[in-house]
Amino acid sequence: MITNPIGVLALSRREIWRFLTVASQTIFPPIMTSALFLYIFGIALGKRIIFDTNGLSYLEFIIPGLMTMHLISSSFENTSSSLFIARWHNHIQEVLLAPLSYFEMVLGLLAGGVVRGALVCACVFMISKIFIHIDIYHIYLLIYFILMISVIFSCAGMMAALWAEDFGMLNMWNVYFIVPLVLMGGVFHPISMLPKIVQDISKFNPMFYLVNGIRFSITGVSDVTIIPCMAISLLLALMSFFFTVYLFKVGYKLRT
Repeated sequence: MITNPIGVLALSRREIWRFLTVASQTIFPPIMTSALFLYIFGIALGKRIIFDTNGLSYLEFIIPGLMTMHLISSSFENTSSSLFIARWHNHIQEVLLAPLSYFEMVLGLLAGGVVRGALVCACVFMISKIFIHIDIYHIYLLIYFILMISVIFSCAGMMAALWAEDFGMLNMWNVYFIVPLVLMGGVFHPISMLPKIVQDISKFNPMFYLVNGIRFSITGVSDVTIIPCMAISLLLALMSFFFTVYLFKVGYKLRT
């Protein structure tokens, strides 16, 4: 389906270089935030929390959650800001006039979000090793979930950028939908600690399966079996990608 690999590569390089040139805003803040979370919740408070999930300490439990949280936010913020600014300054026309199919356009823009999300996720894992020694239970499964989650939220970022008319509308997705769902998805708590009715509701939260997919990949422990996590993440990635391609194809808020 890729007929212009050079064009896709050029667009991908532009997106990756865009966030690398401002690493002080895109890479280092989530690393510092994670270090603070790990120290406060894992070291300062974690030892005082009565917690036992299959032999994991509280610090070991929250590391995959923090990785997922920053993977999601970094992927979303990269594509949402890139595409929205391109629309805002009207230089999205350069991409639309390029000899690229709509599939290739989305693929090129997607690359920046996927690489930034994966890079931040890896950095959070490395910084966690300062606080505790933790090994990866299943590296290939971890790569799978990092790829699926970064695709989902890179595409969600593009959808938000196309829908938003100003920066306030752009931030609505993150503030009112993504962050609450992620935090309720088990970043800082196992589902077993919640009331029964909340446990049942949590199973309808897709973030719950994404967080547990990363947690199982690293620790081998999960609140749910891994097959539903893999299936839901793959389904969401495919749906979000092809829906984003469709929005480009119909020119949703791209053509004036």
